Amino acid sequence: MSASDTSASILERPPPPPGQRIAYGPDPNQFGELRLPAGPGPHPVIIFIHGGFWKAKYDLTHAAHLCAALTEAGFATWSLEYRRVGQPGGGYPGTLEDISNGARAVTQIPNLDRSRVVVSGHSAGGQLALWLAAQGAIELQAVIALAPVTDLRKAQAENLGGGAVAAFLGDQPEGLPTCSPIELLPMKVPQTLLHGTQDEVVPVEQSESFAAASASARLIKLEATGHFELIDPRSNAWPTVLSHLTTSR
Repeated sequence: MSASDTSASILERPPPPPGQRIAYGPDPNQFGELRLPAGPGPHPVIIFIHGGFWKAKYDLTHAAHLCAALTEAGFATWSLEYRRVGQPGGGYPGTLEDISNGARAVTQIPNLDRSRVVVSGHSAGGQLALWLAAQGAIELQAVIALAPVTDLRKAQAENLGGGAVAAFLGDQPEGLPTCSPIELLPMKVPQTLLHGTQDEVVPVEQSESFAAASASARLIKLEATGHFELIDPRSNAWPTVLSHLTTSR
């Protein structure tokens, strides 16, 4: 079994109970899932964006394990669902519009510390998190990208996700430079990238090239780690991921 397969079961593992689902738009996929830790607050908050190569078959359910673990650690989580490829309005630019609107909605939720907001995402969700940070739509302390797709041109050339980039862009390939994180540098928000050296889904080179191009990025490479361990609280990689997600610069 390859390193990338060792925690892939998280995609099928029964999730913890869902958080409170709050709509940020009229579409059934335009909502966030809020989890609040114990205590009076106001709570620091992590906006989390799930991956799945922007495809409709993957939703926020598999990110619930990570979000529940972060909430147990004392952080509110706002896990974003969004329109995805294969759904009306999904793909470019609708997915990006949803991420922007969903992230801004967190500022309307009471009892959250708006001075301590971090955005994070996994895989294609890492691309969306980095894109959001580059937009300046809300004030962020940092962006923490887990095994992110950072270079959409290279990802398309390497056929990552079985043509996922082309499907995401649809009939608007000219939109690529507006959503490829490496082409949005420099960014004002500090970037931290965590990536497994044995990732067979999104190669670690995606993070290496981004970190080399950004003066405000740092890269943490996790040895003997694949793709899904980064979102699995049962994995050996989790303590490192948790430390970076819960410690701001």
